Parts: sequence; structure tokens; C-alpha cells
Amino acid sequence: MAIHMTAIVSPKAEIDASVEIGPYVIVEEQVTIGPNCRIAPHVYIGCHTRIGAGNEIHTGAVLGDTPQDRAFKPCASFLEIGDNNVIREFVSIHRGTAPESTTRIGNECFIMGYSHIGHNCQVGNAVTIANMAAFAGHVHVGDRVFVSAYSLVHQFVRIGPLCMIGGATRLTMDVPPFLMVVHENDVVGVNLVGLRRAGIASRDISAVRAAYRALYRSGRPFRKTVEELAIGQNHSLVKKMLEFIQAPSKRGIAGPPNRQRHDNPEQDEVQD
Repeated sequence: MAIHMTAIVSPKAEIDASVEIGPYVIVEEQVTIGPNCRIAPHVYIGCHTRIGAGNEIHTGAVLGDTPQDRAFKPCASFLEIGDNNVIREFVSIHRGTAPESTTRIGNECFIMGYSHIGHNCQVGNAVTIANMAAFAGHVHVGDRVFVSAYSLVHQFVRIGPLCMIGGATRLTMDVPPFLMVVHENDVVGVNLVGLRRAGIASRDISAVRAAYRALYRSGRPFRKTVEELAIGQNHSLVKKMLEFIQAPSKRGIAGPPNRQRHDNPEQDEVQD
């Protein structure tokens, strides 16, 4: 184990022998760090944080500090970080706010500089969060989501897998899987690039696009269209979209853009 002489590491922390810890790092008690992690200078890792294998944690990151919640009372709550994540400079990720609750980050995420992930967020695998994006508490993010820089996500929002959140988006409503959203809750198309990069077959992408057009471009009542699409639906990706929409939601489902701001009726073609 390579621990710089200026680092302060609790003897009650469990750290694999292969971990590298840089200058002025602070690791509190009841922290677990798995094999082959590299922790750069000035990182703070708070108590009750569990970090998996192969993570790169860059300068000034704050992991597992107490939540920014007026209702928080000192308790044992947790932050769990999976394997092979890159956490860049000055990222902050807070532990859960209720006793025994957990903030979770999956595997192979890329979390860029100055981003914030609030208490009790659940972030899936292979998620990219660009610079200065901020998640309030209890946000749920599916696998392979891309959140662009300066985006803001309201508490309790759900983002389905393989969504694309545009730069500086203000997101206060849930985004169904595979879609693109910009501005303020404006769903503008299917995340074609993300689906293709994920290896989704063309016929399956066509089914998703057809479902998107029925839901967001037909002009028909949204909930009625969901019910009609769900009848006898056997396409797995479309079913995933509909199940997400029909699941309990505290924020409601993001809708199509305001026509006064977006004049192009074919914006779902922009990634072709």
C-alpha cells in the first residue's frame, strides 16, 4: 500500500494493499476501499463509504460527507461506489440522509469535474455526468445515461436508461428510457447515437422511434396513447418505455417542447 506521509488515514478503515493514496488525503473510519484504486491529493472520504475496485478519484473530490439536508440528524448512512469509475476534480457525492439509507454509484461511470450527486441518489452503470452537472437528493439514473454539462436535476426525478440530457438542461420531471431532453423538460427525440453505441439493432431502434412519435408527436392524449401501446405490446424496449411511464412518479413525465420555442417538427432526426 502506497500512502503518502501527509495523508490522514483512520486505522479503522479497511484499505486493500494495492491502493495508492496521495498527499493530504483524509480517510475516516468505517471506510472500505477495494483493490487497485488510485486516490489523488486532497481527497476527503467520509465515514460509512464503501468503494469498489479500480476506481480513479481525482484531486479535491469529496465522497461520503454528510448530506446537505436541513432534516439530517447524525446517523449511520452510507455511500457505495462500484468498480472502475472515474471521479474527476472536486466532485462531491454525499451519503444517505435517513438512518441506514444509501447513495449508490454503479460501475464504469465517468463523473466529470465539479459535479454534485446529492444524498440517496441511485446512479446506474456506465453513466457519464459532465462538468458542473448537479443532482438533488433521491434522483434515480439508469444505465448508460449521458448528462451534459451544467444540467440541473430536481430531487426525486427519474431518468431512464440510455437517455441523453442536453447541456444546461433544467430537469424537474421524469424522462422515459432512450429519449433526449433539452431546455426545461423538453423531450425532442430519441437518443439515436446512444442506442447505436450500445449496439441496439436498427429494427429495435425503429420500434423505439415509432413509440416516441406516437407518444410525443401524434397530438393524441398522452395517457390514452400509453394504454393503447401497452395492449399486447411484446417489444422489449417499447415495454421498458411504457413500464417506466406507468410506474409511480413523484415528478410526472417530461413532455414535448413548446412549439413557440421549437419550430422543427422533425427534431427526432437530428442525430441521423
